Amino acid sequence: MTPRPEPIQLEWNTMFWLHLFVTLMSWIGPFVINWWVMVAIYGLVLLQFLVLKRCVMNAGHELEEGEGVTFYAYLLERLGIHFPRVPLKKFVRGQLYIWLSAGVIVLQLVIGYHPLIDLNRWL
Repeated sequence: MTPRPEPIQLEWNTMFWLHLFVTLMSWIGPFVINWWVMVAIYGLVLLQFLVLKRCVMNAGHELEEGEGVTFYAYLLERLGIHFPRVPLKKFVRGQLYIWLSAGVIVLQLVIGYHPLIDLNRWL
């Protein structure tokens, strides 16, 4: 068994709470707002990773972009869930938002769920 890496150090400032809110919204957003809004947001997040090779919010709360260090790794480790950091980082920055996009499309277009804030009613 490989030893666990040192705990990720993070400043809990306003940017931390904003980042936490945005992260939580990426998971509950499909229940709150239309699929096309969520897919656009997920696309922007992926574009950020492709173009900048980092998460722009991490710098706001002193999270260093080290080997496998991500906000997800920090949150999961605080909850006592320890995934290998490098594969987790590759998943979060590669596949996660594609799967979330597919999930919101299935939820709203295939299953027929109507979000709490249905913008289609006003368009």
